Amino acid sequence: MQVKGGAVEAFIVRPDPKARAILLYGPDLGLVRERADRLAAMVVPDLKDPFRLAELTPAALKGGAAPLRDEAAAIAFGGGRRVVRVRDAGDALSPCFKDFLADPAGDALILVEAGDLAKRSSLRLLFEAAPNAAALPCYRDEGRGLEQVIRTQLREAGLGVHADALEWLAGALGGDRGVTRRELDKLILYMADRSPGASVSLADAQAAVGDSGHAAVDDALQAAAEGDLAALDRALTRAAAETTPVGLLRAAQRHFQRLHLVAAEIEAGAGIDAAVKSLRPPLFFKAADSFKAALRLWTPTRLQRALERLLDAELAAKSTGAPDEALAAQVLIEIALAARSGAARRR
Repeated sequence: MQVKGGAVEAFIVRPDPKARAILLYGPDLGLVRERADRLAAMVVPDLKDPFRLAELTPAALKGGAAPLRDEAAAIAFGGGRRVVRVRDAGDALSPCFKDFLADPAGDALILVEAGDLAKRSSLRLLFEAAPNAAALPCYRDEGRGLEQVIRTQLREAGLGVHADALEWLAGALGGDRGVTRRELDKLILYMADRSPGASVSLADAQAAVGDSGHAAVDDALQAAAEGDLAALDRALTRAAAETTPVGLLRAAQRHFQRLHLVAAEIEAGAGIDAAVKSLRPPLFFKAADSFKAALRLWTPTRLQRALERLLDAELAAKSTGAPDEALAAQVLIEIALAARSGAARRR
């Protein structure tokens, strides 16, 4: 069965008992893991119990569904229903799960964790169509959903949050639920010596979350905007470990949209400091110098062209089958060259 994004939380709270196997997939691998843990904990309260929880690798299932059937049918020492987890799944395992779902064994809950699967993914289509399985998308937190995650975790720690701090945190976090949780844990630890019920200020948020899990992505975008090809090359290698190529292109779009917004205000007569200060969410203070340096290289018209190029690259990465990592790197290099061209014009 197919579970739409808005219904995922309700499904996790009350899973359909017909779903013997559940596929969790999407670009937010931290959220995939968190939701799989929640589903597993509804069956096996102790996720370290070796008798009731088993893990199978994709390599173990390449030969067919027999190992999966064996684990699903195994009886736990001491009794109780079991959970079988399969991580890093992909379309290569579709025949195995098709075989298992056609004739499932035992009563174990099968949790299958995967990355971002296309609409035509054979694994995704299999779980969406099977009456005894379910496919749950795990998309990155953003907007009000992300703000709610932040508020809830801080509230559970006895903390409030000022509006400008919440706005900044929502802009700095959200790429991966696991990273978001860890960064908020750092913030909670930073606030440990405050009085009960204290509220996180913008200064608190920026001091504790400044070294976020997306530093390499930020470095890549700043290098592209400033035309620093050497720094861009170094950052791209590290950014590949932090996000997907499409995620990098989307982050670049957000960065250049903010540059475009400020550049348009400056062209209309605003001072650069006032225009930068008006940004929402607020610009992280450590990034201000780089942001202002980039503004001196770009006009609103050229920034609009850069945004169009980034959008075209995202569409190509998602629809043409082009190598998306190379495509993302190519467009950022093109933008860096355009920034160097802007610098040359101003000399």
